[in-house]
Amino acid sequence: MREAAAMAVPKAPGRDGRLDALRGYLQLVIFASHSYGSFIGAWLIPAAWGLSDSSEQFLFLSGLALGSVFSRKRARDGLRAALLDLGLRIVRLWRTHLVVFSGFALMVLSVSLLLGMPSEVERMGFGHLLHNPLSGFAGAAVLLYQPNFQEILPVFIWCMMLLPGFVLLLARAGGLALILPVLLWGAVQLWGWNLPSLGGSGIGFNPLAWQILFMTGAWIGRRALFGAGPLPGTKWITAAAILVLAGGLWFRLIEHGFLAGPAPGLGALTAKDSLGPLRLLHAFATSWIAVRVLPAAGAAIWRHPLSGALGRIGRHSLMVFCVGLFLSYAAATLFRTTGHGWGPMQPFVLDVVLIGAGTLLLSRLARWLDRAPEGAGRPMKAPPSAVRTA
Repeated sequence: MREAAAMAVPKAPGRDGRLDALRGYLQLVIFASHSYGSFIGAWLIPAAWGLSDSSEQFLFLSGLALGSVFSRKRARDGLRAALLDLGLRIVRLWRTHLVVFSGFALMVLSVSLLLGMPSEVERMGFGHLLHNPLSGFAGAAVLLYQPNFQEILPVFIWCMMLLPGFVLLLARAGGLALILPVLLWGAVQLWGWNLPSLGGSGIGFNPLAWQILFMTGAWIGRRALFGAGPLPGTKWITAAAILVLAGGLWFRLIEHGFLAGPAPGLGALTAKDSLGPLRLLHAFATSWIAVRVLPAAGAAIWRHPLSGALGRIGRHSLMVFCVGLFLSYAAATLFRTTGHGWGPMQPFVLDVVLIGAGTLLLSRLARWLDRAPEGAGRPMKAPPSAVRTA
């Protein structure tokens, strides 16, 4: 349905502290999962008990937020202003990506030299940058050179660049606009479509596939912004989502040896780079259950200090994520170089020390950022309709 040009500008939704807390939790999960060698990162993250992980949820939530922000900006100030606002956000994120890329390359090179690990640069995918600096930086600038730990921010940037066209299509065709992201994701599954990679790095998160999460979130965010009612068949969707999550848990329990029987070979169905069908289905099921559970949680939970700490992390998720990448690589390096000497106590000692210290540092960083004038004393506000009407 085409929206009337003169329709009222939708009211800005209040910041949802519950979603901030969820984003904060996801950030800590990403930090733990990137700390390779960690007992916590291997066993106590969602991916250990299901077919998807926190990256899918974070991209979905980003689409939900930016979809409503862009749509409201367009309705209030016009398309040009909305494009300018989104463009500035893209430039800031692109600049952050290059800063993280440069800093991480320096960190990997330092580890290689100081710890006597000559193969570390190649192992982490920075060999091309070391041998061809201009080509390496140019590849990073166009988002096609992605060494280890550098694959996530590019997919956000690609999705943000696709957002304006999708929102304009939503304004004309409504939910039917989702056919285009679905077809693009399907082309990846059927014919292996992908962007070309540079420096032998590969594309960690194929944006042609992963965009479907971002665009679905943008559609839901926009629906909520303009006051659309709940999706039809809510009870049936919830039941189906529970079955999908139960199936993912059953698969992991067999894989880990907690249940008898061979684990079914899922292969490409759960591939991460191409966002395989079962992985996508599990990600959507997880998002749906989260949206249903968050409003049902008692108010006392959201007033708990732990929720407040997670909310602060979620409000500053980009900075926390970037710092968390460096901390997780440092933790992973320590696990590799010292963990063998701790014997059976390694999971309990090093994990508590390194993952605990990293979590505390990220929490303190978020608290420090929250004291800036823009965020000082900001309470957890009422939730937007995106959660209530899903």
